[in-house]
Amino acid sequence: MQQLPKGNKKLLNAWAFYDWANSVYNLVISSAVFPIFYGALTILKDEDGNVITDQVSFLGFEWNNDTLISYVTAFAFLTVSILSPFLSGIADYVGNKKSFMKFFCYLGAISCIGLFWFNLDHLWFGLLCYYLALIGFWGSIVFYNSYLPDIAFPNQQDKISAKGYSLGYIGSVILLLICLAMILMYETFGFEDKGLPTRLSFILTGVWWIGFSQYTYYYLPQGNKKQKLTRNVVFNGFKELKQIWIKIKENLQLKRYLYAFFMYSMAVQTIMLIATYFGIEELDWGTQDATTGLIISILLIQLVAVLGATLTSRLSSKLGNIKVLIGLNLIWIAICAFAYFIETPVQFYITAAFVGLVMGGIQSLSRSTYSKLLPENAIDTASYFSFYDVSEKIGIVIGMLSYGFIAEKTGSIRTTILFFIVFFVLGVIFLLRVPKQSVKIK
Repeated sequence: MQQLPKGNKKLLNAWAFYDWANSVYNLVISSAVFPIFYGALTILKDEDGNVITDQVSFLGFEWNNDTLISYVTAFAFLTVSILSPFLSGIADYVGNKKSFMKFFCYLGAISCIGLFWFNLDHLWFGLLCYYLALIGFWGSIVFYNSYLPDIAFPNQQDKISAKGYSLGYIGSVILLLICLAMILMYETFGFEDKGLPTRLSFILTGVWWIGFSQYTYYYLPQGNKKQKLTRNVVFNGFKELKQIWIKIKENLQLKRYLYAFFMYSMAVQTIMLIATYFGIEELDWGTQDATTGLIISILLIQLVAVLGATLTSRLSSKLGNIKVLIGLNLIWIAICAFAYFIETPVQFYITAAFVGLVMGGIQSLSRSTYSKLLPENAIDTASYFSFYDVSEKIGIVIGMLSYGFIAEKTGSIRTTILFFIVFFVLGVIFLLRVPKQSVKIK
């Protein structure tokens, strides 16, 4: 079909719709069903609900279950950080950005389907699928994000970025409700217990992701340049990152913004990855079913996040991106301080509501702010966004390794919350030092 022009409404909507397709991974696998499934599989409790052991055997060693999954997660993010420069360089020079986005999408979706066979007897296979699904999701995001300056003008970017996140939250909630209905009403659906419908949720996630992404792929262009694939091109990504870093160092706005983003994103992303594990191990659910309570809180986060992303977009147009990001970081600091003391489900729900309000806003606004700060007429956008994504992933690696280490040494996830407050404070400090000469981000 004929390529749609930059700024075209249909093109923008098709780009944003990929959030609808892929966000089910973030909700079902990263946040809701899989963490609960993993906890139920790896934590042995007595009849009163007290933990007997949370140790699992893997590669000949005994691991704390939280530590094991955090280290696998960190290793996956490290892999993405290493792959991104190769891939972005190839995509920018060969002009097949969409092909790489498809590859990682299909890798992630098929790996989600593979989680259907996750069990303690074949723990290595389950962890491998989890590892590959994470790589597939974040690998595709590198190319997805890099399309933003290609398909939208600066005055469209905040709004369409927020729309993408909003579509993602709504679509993922719909699938989670379907999964939740199967799990909680398993007898109605003809299942003998919750195990099979839980594992079927992983298949539905993969099918949803592949199926709905086709609308995006139909309209997105292949890429910017066309050049034969050579050895130099394969390794060009690292050269590109070096050149990008040189350019960033010469751009004081962009450099200080990236410092800030690295700090606060490290905390935000790690908190979102460990939130469900915190709810499983640190709260006293009493007579309330923990699975139901956790999924309700995650649904609450997703629904409020739609409102948060929209409000943030409107506020940024009036107050400026940097001021709004500073405000969001301050709210995150307050959330962490409150979360350290929570003990009951009601307190957890209150925290979840506030997390949802600022989660969508800080993610969508961070992406669009970076896009606005890129040099005008930049054509190597995949490399710029690769640098952005590598910064984010290295931050997550540090965050997850720190979380796993602290959980192993203290036996408690709660202590790590204080650790993350430091990074939000540093994020605010760097944001305050971003020069305000551009009216685009004031």
